[in-house]
Amino acid sequence: MSAPAPVPPAQDAGEIERVLFEIKQVIVGQDRMLERMVVGLLAKGHLLIEGVPGVAKTLAVETLASTVGASFARLQFTPDLVPADIVGTRVYRQGKDAFDTELGPIFANFVLTDEINRAPAKVQSALLEVMAEQQVSIGGKTYPMPRPFLVMATQNPIESEGVYPLPEAQRDRFLMKILVDYPTPAEEREIVYRMGVSPPTAATVIQAADLVRLQDTASKVFVHHALVDYVVRVVVATRHPTEHGLPDVAGWVSYGASPRASLGLIAAARALALIRGRDYVLPQDVLDIAADVL
Repeated sequence: MSAPAPVPPAQDAGEIERVLFEIKQVIVGQDRMLERMVVGLLAKGHLLIEGVPGVAKTLAVETLASTVGASFARLQFTPDLVPADIVGTRVYRQGKDAFDTELGPIFANFVLTDEINRAPAKVQSALLEVMAEQQVSIGGKTYPMPRPFLVMATQNPIESEGVYPLPEAQRDRFLMKILVDYPTPAEEREIVYRMGVSPPTAATVIQAADLVRLQDTASKVFVHHALVDYVVRVVVATRHPTEHGLPDVAGWVSYGASPRASLGLIAAARALALIRGRDYVLPQDVLDIAADVL
């Protein structure tokens, strides 16, 4: 039996454009945030989103989940949260005289963790372990996460009391950090008109299986070896700015990027190239995504 014919990059880009178009029926503005969310989704990388309350972070993630026919869960992090509240636990059933496993809300395709910096370190570590391992062990049994699986964590930059800031080692687990700004006055007027009467809803335009195929396609986008060398040089320059002719940057860099940044840059650039309808990466793709990854 012959293998199915490969899908042209333009057709894949068309499917992605349909997803973005449907999201924009609900979300006004925030084009950069929406594109970066789709990049993270295609690159199988988790996202850290930082912005003040009310700039559509939660609504954007929920809308993205609905457009691809995927399950969605929202976790509101608080100081009294424990790991079992997220991943699940063993529960004793008195009538059955046995223990049952109750899986936590983390078992969804799209997981939004609101205000991740409000949860204690033990909960943050449990979440990051699930992100890295793509599975949860409860009572000696392993439960794999559904595919696709994407965690988007938000944090509020204006709160300083009662928070547990993410250590650098844990922030490094996220593919990108996305800074979300206020909408423009024109966009805010459109928000008032669009949301004031009957808020719009997004239709499902692709299925989760289609998204998994797009993820696999993105991972195979061609990257020239010279571009790989360029990415590695950029990442190495963050570790020793002065040695690479960047003395002005040295004062702004506390620690250089890890090898995970090189992998993340390549994966994100591949996803961005696919969104733009190409099956190969250009240097401009790396430049456009580098600030969010690094």
